[in-house]
Amino acid sequence: MQHFLKETDLTVNQAAEVFSLAHALKQGRGKHTPPTLKGQTWAMIFSKSSTRTRVSFDVGIHELGGHPIFLNKNDIQLGRGESIYDTANVLSRFVHGLIIRTYDQSEIEEMSKLGSIPVINALTDYLHPCQIYTDAFSMAERWADGTNFMESLKGKKLAYFGDTANNMANSWILGAAMFGMELVLSGPEGYEPGEDIKATLAESGHAPTWSFTTDPEAAAKDADVLYTDTWVSMGQEEESAERIAAMKPYSVTSDLMKLGKSDALFMHDLPAYKGMEVQEDVLYGKQSIIFDEAENRLHTQKAIMSVLAEANKR
Repeated sequence: MQHFLKETDLTVNQAAEVFSLAHALKQGRGKHTPPTLKGQTWAMIFSKSSTRTRVSFDVGIHELGGHPIFLNKNDIQLGRGESIYDTANVLSRFVHGLIIRTYDQSEIEEMSKLGSIPVINALTDYLHPCQIYTDAFSMAERWADGTNFMESLKGKKLAYFGDTANNMANSWILGAAMFGMELVLSGPEGYEPGEDIKATLAESGHAPTWSFTTDPEAAAKDADVLYTDTWVSMGQEEESAERIAAMKPYSVTSDLMKLGKSDALFMHDLPAYKGMEVQEDVLYGKQSIIFDEAENRLHTQKAIMSVLAEANKR
């Protein structure tokens, strides 16, 4: 059974297939969408609140001909102490796939091992693979000619600012290595990538393509993409003051954007906090593609589900 718990769970060829299919699904939306999930029911278990993730998966399952069921963790017995073993086995008898948005990466890994249906990581504190594939597609649709999406990413420089030890930074470490991109992470000391993500990358077999610097200007120089994320993720509210003080020098401003290439893109996975990790004129400026990213969650996730459904037929 193939799952999508981290970026490298798909092969390079499958990733290329996801990008090509996402493009086709985007172009064909409202005209023709293959009923890949016809007759299937997919459950979405969300322990964390969401806007883009929930709506895009719900709509995506429906558009692929399937039926989505949304389950807050407290709506099922898992929230009252039922074991993951029991939950995984029961749900495997009812539904055809699971989409899980939760805190612990170990929870979705355990669910995937104990159940008999594909599991998709819709975000954990460790990784956010659906967002990374979406972001990569959002770049590639600008740089490719409609056919060579994966190739268009190779050699591109992405500069990432702020908390370089969070789930988005971790996911970019895996994604950049897989896509052949140069990744420069820039943040304060004490917020560097941890040993766990280095080990995960080593296990994947992909060579590291990332570096870390405390100098945001050096990171931004000649970048093709300037990327940032919120400084205070869900569950870190008690650290807000400390985090904001430490990361203030890493706010993406118009001056920082000028250090990138003249056609550099600004990207953010949203929600964004204006005046903190990004200035408003950058967030809504002509180089920003934040709403394209948001829209592309739908198309990319439909492609991921389709590729998994096909892989698991064999």
